[in-house]
Amino acid sequence: MIEVKEISKFYGSKENRFQVLKSINLKIEEGDFAVILGASGSGKSTMLNVMSGLERPEMGQVIYDGKDITTLSDSQLTRFRKENIGFIFQQYYLLPNMNVVKNVKMGADLAANKDYETIIQAVGLKNKLQKYPSELSGGEQQRVSVARALAKKPKILFLDEPTGALDEETGRQVLDYICRLQQEFGFTIVMVTHNLNIAEMAKTVIKMNSGKISEIHTNETQKTAYEIGW
Repeated sequence: MIEVKEISKFYGSKENRFQVLKSINLKIEEGDFAVILGASGSGKSTMLNVMSGLERPEMGQVIYDGKDITTLSDSQLTRFRKENIGFIFQQYYLLPNMNVVKNVKMGADLAANKDYETIIQAVGLKNKLQKYPSELSGGEQQRVSVARALAKKPKILFLDEPTGALDEETGRQVLDYICRLQQEFGFTIVMVTHNLNIAEMAKTVIKMNSGKISEIHTNETQKTAYEIGW
């Protein structure tokens, strides 16, 4: 379980200081598929960053199975993310001097996963193994970042606008594969998206507005990537 208690986050300093997250409380159960929705500036990406340990809050706790990660040192927090968390962002963050196989292998090595080429094939890049990021389209680069994160076999997968650079067909393929892997391995998904249709795939839908959670609801049925609108 991920439990967020009274989280507040500020940016800027002195007269330019402003509050991005305002005393947020939230629980996400193990194995959940949670989507965070909200307008630009609502705080949803900051919320994702704080929950995943990429950023520290000024106040509050982020608790994983009883462990408050806000109390960890920088090195301990880095180790926690390495051992437990996978990330997929709208920006690809691929290493330009490494080909597709080597970029994905970086994630696989963290979990001693030797079956990473199966994941590359599953996201539709089996013919691009030796290509470098500069030789790939934006959609192909995003699929490499998806494969890299999944090859790590994370316990929690955080996604920030993962389909933003993908066309509809590729976006559906990637979401479908992520969901199938979740069913197989049982990891937790926390996703930020502007695509309201993707929320129909989630179990838990969290809506944010002006740095606060305005609504949480549970979908009685979850649609597949091929059942939602786009």
